[in-house]
Amino acid sequence: MRAGQGRERPLTVHDLNQLLLVCSLVLLVAVAAVRISSRSGLPSLLVYLGIGVLMGQDGIGGIRFDDAELTQVIGYAALVVILAEGGLGTKWKEIKPALPAATVLALAGVAVSVGVTATAAHYLVGLEWRQALIIGAVVSSTDAAAVFSVLRKIRLPARVTGTLEAESGFNDAPVVIMVVAFSHHGPIEHWYVLLGEIALELAIGAAIGIAVGWLGAWGLRHVALPASGLYPIAVMAIAVTAYAAGAMAHGSGFLAVYLASMVMGNAKLPHWPATRGFADGLGWIAQIGMFVLLGLLVTPHELGDDILPALVIGLVLTMVARPLSVVVCLTPFRVVWREQALMSWAGLRGAVPIILATIPMVGGVEDSRRIFNIVFVLVVVYTLVQGPTLPWLGRKLNLGQEPEAADLGIESAPLERLRGHLLSFAIPEGSKMHGVEINELRLPAGAAVTLVVREGKSFVPLPTTVLRRGDELLVVATDPVRDAAERRLRAVGAGGKLAGWLGTNGTI
Repeated sequence: MRAGQGRERPLTVHDLNQLLLVCSLVLLVAVAAVRISSRSGLPSLLVYLGIGVLMGQDGIGGIRFDDAELTQVIGYAALVVILAEGGLGTKWKEIKPALPAATVLALAGVAVSVGVTATAAHYLVGLEWRQALIIGAVVSSTDAAAVFSVLRKIRLPARVTGTLEAESGFNDAPVVIMVVAFSHHGPIEHWYVLLGEIALELAIGAAIGIAVGWLGAWGLRHVALPASGLYPIAVMAIAVTAYAAGAMAHGSGFLAVYLASMVMGNAKLPHWPATRGFADGLGWIAQIGMFVLLGLLVTPHELGDDILPALVIGLVLTMVARPLSVVVCLTPFRVVWREQALMSWAGLRGAVPIILATIPMVGGVEDSRRIFNIVFVLVVVYTLVQGPTLPWLGRKLNLGQEPEAADLGIESAPLERLRGHLLSFAIPEGSKMHGVEINELRLPAGAAVTLVVREGKSFVPLPTTVLRRGDELLVVATDPVRDAAERRLRAVGAGGKLAGWLGTNGTI
C-alpha cells in the first residue's frame, strides 16, 4: 500500500504538543482530585473514571473513543505496574500467617463467587449462560488498592490485612484464565480441563515469579550501580520481566509479577525508600491512565437498560456470593465471625473487573457491550456503597487497633570498595528510638553511627548523645553485619532501648 492511501495522517510535532498538554492537565486534575477522594472516603478510581466520562462523547470533551483492543492492551500494561507496586509493598511477615487462608479464598472462593453470581445473572436477569459465566468471572476479582484506600484511617488486625492483600494479589490470575476461556470457548463441557489449565498456569507463573524475583534481588544486592536512581528502574524492569517471562511460558504473568515484586520487596535492597517512592508514583500514573481510558470507553447514554441488571447482579454478589465464599473458605481456618464479616464487605471491585470486561469485546462475544456496561455500573454503584462504609464497619466490629511505632524506612547504599553499606534514616514521629542514647542502640561490632543531622546541623555523636524525633542518622556497617545492624535499628525503633528484652526483634 502506498503512503497516504488508506492510512491516517501521521502524528506531527503539533499533535504531540496538544497530546502532552491534555495528558499533563488530566494528571494535574487527577492528582488534585485525590485529596477530594481521601476526604470523602471514596476510592480514587471513581474520580478517574469520572474524568474519563467527562472527556468522552457524552461529556464536555466530546472525544469519541471505542477502541476496546487498545484499552485492553493499555489496561494489561497498567495492571502489571499496579501489581508490581502492590507486591513491592507487601510485607511477608503480615501475609505469611494468612497465606493458606488467602490462597483458598483466591481459588475456591473465586469458584463459589463465579457459580453463585453466574446463576443469578442467568435466572434473575435472563442472560445466556455464556454471558452469565463471563460476568460471574469478571466481577469475582477483588482490588487491594480500592480496599486499602478507604481503610487507611483505621489499623486492622494483621490477619485481616494479610488475607485481603494476598487474596487480591492471587485471585487475578485464575479470574483472567476463566474470562479468556469463557470468551473464546463459551461454557466448558469438561470442568476438570479448565481446572487443570488454571493449576498449570498458576504453577508456571509462581515458579517463574519466585525465580526472577530471587535472582533480581541477589543481583541488586551484590552489584553496586553507579547511580542511586538506577535501582528503582532496575527493580521495575525485573518485575516486568517476570510478567513477560511468565506469560510467554504460558503461565500466569500476573501472578509472576506479583510474586517477583513481593520477593524483591522483602529482600532489603539498596536505596529502598527511593525505589518504593518511584514504584508508588508509577502505580498512580498507571491507575490514572487506565481509569481515564476506561471512562472514555463507556458511553453513558447506553447504560440506561443495564442499570437494573447491574444492581441485581451486584446485590447477589455483595450480599450472597462474597459472604458465602468467605464463610466456606475461612471457617476451616477458625477465622472469627467479625473478621469474616469485614472481609465479606471488603470485597471491593476496582481496576481488574472493568479491564477484564474488554476481553469479550475484543473476542467478539455476543452482547459483549452489554457485559461491559453491566460491569461498569456494578463497580461504580457498589464502590459508592461499600467504600465509605468500610471504616465505619471496621470500628463497629471493634477491629481497629492502636497504631504501631512508625517504621524507620532505612535506606541502604552499597560501598563497594570498602565492602560495606551506608545506612541512612530519619527517626519518625511515634518512634521509640526517641530518648535512646547512641550506646543504648547496642549495634553489632562492625557498625557505628557516624553522623547525626538535627535541625539542619550535622555533628559526630558521642556514645551518650540522646536521639530525638526528626534526627537523621548515618550508620556505616560492614557487609557481614549489615543485616544484623538493620534489624537492631528497627527493633529499637519499634520497642525502645529494651527491645531485645521485650521480645521485639525488628525483623521484616
